[in-house]
Amino acid sequence: MTNTPTFCRRLALLLITLTAIAMPAMAQDGRLAAARTEAAPTGELTIATREAPPFAMKGSDGAWGGLAINLWRQIAQDTGIRYHFEQTDLDGMVQGVADGRYDASVGALTVTPGREQVVDFTHPYYTTGFGIVTGETPSSWLLLVRNFFTWSFLSAVLLLAGVLLVVGFLFWLAERRHNRDEFGGKPLDGIGSGFWFSAVTMTTVGYGDKAPRTLAGRIIALVWMFAAIIIISTFTGLIASSLTEGRLSGKITGPDDLAGVAVGTVPGSAAEEWLNDRGVGFRPFNGIDEGLKAVRSGNISAFVYDRPLLVSKLKQGDTANDLRLVPATFGRQDYAFALPQHSAIREKLNRALLARIESRAWASNVRQVLGRE
Repeated sequence: MTNTPTFCRRLALLLITLTAIAMPAMAQDGRLAAARTEAAPTGELTIATREAPPFAMKGSDGAWGGLAINLWRQIAQDTGIRYHFEQTDLDGMVQGVADGRYDASVGALTVTPGREQVVDFTHPYYTTGFGIVTGETPSSWLLLVRNFFTWSFLSAVLLLAGVLLVVGFLFWLAERRHNRDEFGGKPLDGIGSGFWFSAVTMTTVGYGDKAPRTLAGRIIALVWMFAAIIIISTFTGLIASSLTEGRLSGKITGPDDLAGVAVGTVPGSAAEEWLNDRGVGFRPFNGIDEGLKAVRSGNISAFVYDRPLLVSKLKQGDTANDLRLVPATFGRQDYAFALPQHSAIREKLNRALLARIESRAWASNVRQVLGRE
């Protein structure tokens, strides 16, 4: 019969021996896996981009430049990555990386939940938000004159004229036989005199050129005096409302004013997702130039897109005429470089990127190009 303590000692010795044999192999596998993760592609990377000043711009000689492009150049130099740029559209910058056509995307590309599902992103290199461009607001006096011809104002005037005509007709009925000098004559003349008397009574002008002589006429006049106080107060409110309505309507000061007006943006952009989240409908445009042209022509009331791109476009004198960028930034956007999922170079890019964007040189460059937006 085998001695139990001896058997246990032999079993423990066997386990120690097997562990000693397995550990070097496991360590070697771990080193190989880490090496594969850190290994950079041996070939030249194809980098997707598109024109989005001031982050990505193509010069007349075909060379690319801009904040994002120059930052990528510095990072590629730091990490020893070889690459070349290839122009595409916004959808291509995301789907092209996802399906393997491109090795990365560099430019004004916003990190969104939808895009994160198909590609990976580096750390953000710039944080901004959305901007709203509207037409330039006319001067106060021009708005005042224009609002006199709004339907609200005209309808209030017509309503009051109708009330004065009815009251004037009642005065004529009561006075036409006993006060011929003031309300007599042809029916049209008598009703006109009644209209005039009801108007001067309502406004408390009281010229004294006409006055009711009959009991019925005086009762109508008494009732009209008290009713006119209420009517003139209501009419004053209607006039004030009609004059300020046009001044306030169309004056967009933020996202809450986008509901009920025609809004435009670029489909497939982060601005589209932001508008959808807020329940704001929009008209699609192929780019910023097309959207701003629609605002200038009055086809839409506002164009929503990445604020720094709008700032850059509006700095051009021929584009900024009669357009206004609403003050403040709305929402949040994080610009980053797009990479394939589980990219082997993501960590080394992140380390180089963070080192660059935390430098004074990067902050100075951004401030010089974008100012305070």
